[in-house]
Amino acid sequence: MTELILIRHGETDWNRELRFQGQVDVPLNATGHEQARRLAQRLMAERLAIDHLVCSDLIRTRQTAQPALAALLPQLSLDALTDPRLREQHFGVVDGLRVDDIKARHAAAWAQWQRFDADGGMPGGETARQFHARVMEALRGLAHQHTGQTVMVVTHGGVLDMVWRTARGLGLSGPRQSDIPNAGLNRVRLQGDAIEIVHWADTQHLAGLSAQPVYDQTRLQRAEGVTRP
Repeated sequence: MTELILIRHGETDWNRELRFQGQVDVPLNATGHEQARRLAQRLMAERLAIDHLVCSDLIRTRQTAQPALAALLPQLSLDALTDPRLREQHFGVVDGLRVDDIKARHAAAWAQWQRFDADGGMPGGETARQFHARVMEALRGLAHQHTGQTVMVVTHGGVLDMVWRTARGLGLSGPRQSDIPNAGLNRVRLQGDAIEIVHWADTQHLAGLSAQPVYDQTRLQRAEGVTRP
């Protein structure tokens, strides 16, 4: 059994604008840096025995991981701890665009996206099924490599959605069903192909900060009158 402490990166300006960040290299904003600092403080206060750390190679995850790494594993170098398989889903031609921009420039693609089909994706991007395979290959590889240890993984909202769906036995189609706050604490246990959620979306350490922007896929789908076939 391997325990993973899964962290979504801190807030960026594009999160607040509800842009599709995908694999565009967007840095944290001031709130994101504060979230990362508080996350490190909490991990130190709780004296969690973290044996290893790995993160996506994008800057927003690296900046989120750095304070915790400096506090808990100062002997390690972040440059050697990144894995591009932990990147967010690739959204192709709409990476970096706001929803209104996507509707205006890629109306057909947006209509298809709103169905949240496992084998549908934005032009030039990944489908949910391709994304899921990439993510689970990376995480199961980590679990195998660090059996019996606790590994902190700093990654993206879409990656955590794939973990939630897998743990709950949900399909890859349909809108997101879990809360995935920036810099929230999520703990899971992996043993073989099984994933057990210990706790999810814990944000006690972020109390008092401004409310987070939320990309609610279910509400968006309802608002646009989309029904699944």
